[in-house]
Amino acid sequence: MQDNRQYLKWCLRQKRGIRLIAPSDNLVNAYLEKSHNALKSMEVNAQANITEWTVSASYHAKYFAVYALLSKIGVKCEIHDCTIALFGYLFSTAEFHHLVRELRQSKDDRVDVQYYSRQIKVNLADLVQRAKQFVLQVEELVDGLNAEKGATLQQKLKELTQARRN
Repeated sequence: MQDNRQYLKWCLRQKRGIRLIAPSDNLVNAYLEKSHNALKSMEVNAQANITEWTVSASYHAKYFAVYALLSKIGVKCEIHDCTIALFGYLFSTAEFHHLVRELRQSKDDRVDVQYYSRQIKVNLADLVQRAKQFVLQVEELVDGLNAEKGATLQQKLKELTQARRN
């Protein structure tokens, strides 16, 4: 956890890193729409047996769902690894550990298939199902996030911001 906190402090110092913003239902809806469009793309590519773009769309569906959640809290971050680390920090309970692990693995798989010539063995039907389940679980988090819970999560981030200055 300490390494993650150090990395998050680095993210807070970056120009396109973690920033507190006003929570925005418009952004939440826009990123959920992007997530759903990525799910559609994932399914089309899976049906065509195009592994590279199925894996990529799967990751983006998950990432955009998480970004919608962060938008609901009032966070902006344009660095994918920082977004993932922040998701892990804010939702660090055992209940959500599998979601954080799934998102990290999904990003690693996307990088492997898109930027390297590595062939990874992928069960496309399983990948599609896991991505849909992930997005559904994050949407449930978004729906269950009231102003009080959002404020608590923003406070957790503010504490990290203050610790960065010390």
